[in-house]
Amino acid sequence: MSLLRQIANLGYGSRREVLALFADGRVTGADGEPLYGDDRVPHETVRIDGEPLDPAPGVVIALDKPVGYTCSTRDPSRLIYDLLPPRFRLRKPALSTVGRLDRDTSGLLLLTDDGQLLHRIISPKSRVPKVYEAELAQDLAGDEAERFASGTLMLESETTPLAPAHLETLGPRRARLTVTEGRYHQVRRMFAATGNAVVALRRVAVGGLRLDALALEPGQWRALDAADLARLFSP
Repeated sequence: MSLLRQIANLGYGSRREVLALFADGRVTGADGEPLYGDDRVPHETVRIDGEPLDPAPGVVIALDKPVGYTCSTRDPSRLIYDLLPPRFRLRKPALSTVGRLDRDTSGLLLLTDDGQLLHRIISPKSRVPKVYEAELAQDLAGDEAERFASGTLMLESETTPLAPAHLETLGPRRARLTVTEGRYHQVRRMFAATGNAVVALRRVAVGGLRLDALALEPGQWRALDAADLARLFSP
């Protein structure tokens, strides 16, 4: 792929706008020498205004999603894409969220432009665990762990029981829950099925990726490297 098309696909501008970057000498190699639109050079050697290019296609991004942001591209309120560089919305292929976190849920959210990887992560067959920490409206009754682990718990309006999930008590009204499915508002509905309600929910891990190990603050993001991706599938 020509460098012109490569840069345009990363969202830096239209073909004409990217041509202007070349004409102004703003696209260079790591050594500062000008590059040209028909060049074919390694992604990591290219600089625009002295800065490395955004991550190449196939990227996986980890974001610490704050409360109040939605995982939509059409919602009129604050979007998780507002936390990324504006040109990321123009990338081809597009960045998509790997599953979703609702507006009132914070924590680890993955985004990728790799469709095969996305489906591998969210597929029920992969059973990639997702770990949530919940603050509850009422004290735990004491039988939640057994009910969640049974594999027989039914959510309202559904006909298939949930796969077994692991509950760890963190306090009278705090719990850590590990699930391997991604049903709509699953964690909130699970506690609702026990007569309780979630007042705060945070996803702290996906697979072997832990939010604390990624060292992200709310609203921060970073591209994952090969070691990160290996941990993703090795919980």
